[in-house]
Amino acid sequence: MDITLDKKDDQLNAILTVTLTEADYAPTVESKLKEYSKKAQIKGFRPGKVPVTLVRKMYGKGILVDEINALLGKAVDDYIKNNDLKILGEPLPVPTDVDFDNQKDYTFQFELGLLPEFELPADQSVTVDRHKVDLDENTLQETYEQLERQFGETTDPETAEAGDYISGKLKKAGEEGEGRVVLLPTNKLKNDADKFVGVKVDDKITFDLKNAFGGDLTAIRNFSGLSKEEAEAIEGEYTLTVGKVQRSVPAEFNQELFDKVFGKDIVTSKEDFDEKVRSTVQENYDREADNLVNRQIIDKMLENTSIEIPKEFFKKWLLRANEGKLTPEQIEEHYEDYEKELKWSLIRNKVVEANELKVSNEEIVDRTMQKILGQFNMEMTPELEESVRGFADNFLRQENGKNYVNEYEAILAEKVLENLRGKVVVNDNAITAEDFRNQNAG
Repeated sequence: MDITLDKKDDQLNAILTVTLTEADYAPTVESKLKEYSKKAQIKGFRPGKVPVTLVRKMYGKGILVDEINALLGKAVDDYIKNNDLKILGEPLPVPTDVDFDNQKDYTFQFELGLLPEFELPADQSVTVDRHKVDLDENTLQETYEQLERQFGETTDPETAEAGDYISGKLKKAGEEGEGRVVLLPTNKLKNDADKFVGVKVDDKITFDLKNAFGGDLTAIRNFSGLSKEEAEAIEGEYTLTVGKVQRSVPAEFNQELFDKVFGKDIVTSKEDFDEKVRSTVQENYDREADNLVNRQIIDKMLENTSIEIPKEFFKKWLLRANEGKLTPEQIEEHYEDYEKELKWSLIRNKVVEANELKVSNEEIVDRTMQKILGQFNMEMTPELEESVRGFADNFLRQENGKNYVNEYEAILAEKVLENLRGKVVVNDNAITAEDFRNQNAG
């Protein structure tokens, strides 16, 4: 057997050539033929007495092909491992005509995509911004209104009154199509609120959208679902086709509501409830701010890390690995995204290796238990621990262990970002919750 590697000038692509001689495969093929002749069930011959020549004629080619494929697979894997080649994906066989009936020696070639060595940015050389969100009273008021409505009683009256919610489809006046589904809180209207009093299902109301909300872009976007740019460009009249009228009797802020929102007896007074609401909303904004920092870290690491990718090989490998799921045209269209994902995985793996990051089984189980408790809005108690751990173990075993792998990968990804966060400069920028929402909405 002879194996050679021919690297191209760019050092990112290579051809691995494997040459097999008869001596490499013949002994094993002969051994398997003899073994098969002892087990073969062929009419006219007693078990164990089938001539090897007949077995060779009937099954020899299949056995030969299987043995050569096995030899090739092991040879290629061993060569890559022994020579510490960093390859992208897997080797791609070069199409070739092989005559298994007459050839004795065989030559096979494989395309390899090689991944170069690269260095991560120096510590403290990358800077990201973190929003430090300050809650404003308007945001808290909106939160209380949502709680009042969510946990209050809702009816569907035939005719709308002031303060009702009207769901329907909104479109610019005169435009074709049905429009987009919206929910209008009429108590948020600054002008023309009277147009919506007395309306019924299927009524059409034409109004100046910008004027109705007094030019408040945040309110317009919350209602319409338009992007920031679209909301800024709004002019003229819109038509709302009424689909449903909803009237909400606000929930009372009593112990029943406290229990529904946070769990039984977690808070027992209006003062504690107010503090819990404020801290919960703040935690949600802090979490989103941290998520934005993480996305910035990924983007900045990609921008500041030079990694050359064997592009054409990568495209071929994507097509082969996703056979029937991706077309060459789709790969071209989304290639930049695929390359970014590949580069980030390489950076992530380098961070894991350099810092010896690991995930323990106990971490995976603990994380899963916390997720289960979160779903039921419960806190851990000694009485609950055994049963919750049982639920967690059962969940992690499902999907043939896929859930376990997913949790492992999620924790490892968090550890990578936590590690990188300690190596970048993070600047805190104060911002109101309203500005934060506007800035980070689509």
